[in-house]
Amino acid sequence: MAEKYTEAQKKASLRYAKDKLKRVPLDLKKEEYERLSAAAKASGKSINGYIKEAIAEKISHDFE
Repeated sequence: MAEKYTEAQKKASLRYAKDKLKRVPLDLKKEEYERLSAAAKASGKSINGYIKEAIAEKISHDFE
C-alpha cells in the first residue's frame, strides 16, 4: 500500500501545526458529547468544525 503523504509532507505539516496552531483541550460529559456529535452530524459538519463555527458565532455576537 502506498503512503498517502511523503515524509517531507508529514514534517512540514507538523512544523506548521507547531508554529501556527494552538490546541485547546475540551472535556465533556458523555451525554454532552453525544448531543454535540448528533448536532454536528445533523448540520453536516465535523465535531471540530461545528465547535469552531459556534465559537466564531459567539465571539461575533459578543464583540460586534
